[in-house]
Amino acid sequence: MTATTFDSKSVTDTDGWFIRYCERGRISDSVIRGGISALLWQKLRAEHVDDDVARIDALNAFVEELNRAPLIADAQTTSRELHDMPASFFEAYLGPRMKQSCCYFPQGEDTLAHAEDAMLELYGERAELVDGQRILDIGCGWGAQSLWLAERYRQSQVVGLTNSARQREFIEQRAAARGITNLKIVIGDVATYEFAAGDAGFDRVLSIENFEHMKNYRALLAKISHWMSDDGKLFVHLFAHRLIAYHFTAQDGNDWMSRHFFGGGTMPSADLLLRFQDHLRVEKQWWLDGTHYQRTANHWLASLDAAHEQVMPILRETFGEDDAPIVFQRWRMFYMAVAGLFGYRHGREWGVAHYLFDKRSASGAQA
Repeated sequence: MTATTFDSKSVTDTDGWFIRYCERGRISDSVIRGGISALLWQKLRAEHVDDDVARIDALNAFVEELNRAPLIADAQTTSRELHDMPASFFEAYLGPRMKQSCCYFPQGEDTLAHAEDAMLELYGERAELVDGQRILDIGCGWGAQSLWLAERYRQSQVVGLTNSARQREFIEQRAAARGITNLKIVIGDVATYEFAAGDAGFDRVLSIENFEHMKNYRALLAKISHWMSDDGKLFVHLFAHRLIAYHFTAQDGNDWMSRHFFGGGTMPSADLLLRFQDHLRVEKQWWLDGTHYQRTANHWLASLDAAHEQVMPILRETFGEDDAPIVFQRWRMFYMAVAGLFGYRHGREWGVAHYLFDKRSASGAQA
């Protein structure tokens, strides 16, 4: 789950005393995690998770709202601040592939490195990847998937799309160090970027935790369909709730995640994309329970704590001496929030959904 960090001075203006104490390290992790669980219970009640009539009415209204929305919400421009975080910060504690999305723990106790690879292998299987295909990786981040694809499928041409020059530079450096020559990273925003004539026609398009930053899925899927070959397929990995869909909006001081990390984002329901099959058809769908993301986030948190002495100079240089400790604690709280969300009720509420879309039968699909 990618995130953005705001100027820590905003904490005194918008957040309550409890949040301020949490961010200054005056509240124990166990109390913070308990508070997260309480807020999740409140969220499920507010979203009518146990009232089928109200929930379905809300989902219908949500779909109509998305259809009227821009492709990306205005608030998502704040994601640029994430891309301004130095690569060295994430390199200090993420897994060796720097995967910033849910990993896969088939044995439950796998290392983070093994879990990164296990999820990438699962993508390859479920996206039906074979060597020689032209592959597009939308929102390629720090290159975990793009580099893996280029290494695994040496006869394929892999293109990674990012809106960050810093990320492109980082990926290109890693590719050069590994002797990878079949990978191209392009800079562009999925909402506005257009491939030149002859540069599209991808056999496979993959999007990993990118749709959650979008709003108008009908327009997004229409656009992606034009980038695909006639027999191309789209593989999507997104986090979701099993039943409800909602926006991340900062309405009060309790909306800490929306205010500081994911403002303007979307929490899809597992069936939300099934409402948008005008241009692409859902051929297959899978569900991973939330414990995989819970374990991922707890690994990140433990690794961040272990790298404290390494990352603090980076944060001081980026945010200043006074704000660096607050930024560090915010990242800790973010990973606790992710672990709490996906681990809630033993991973049975929020989880990860995978979808494989095809283009061949899209004309006969129902929206």
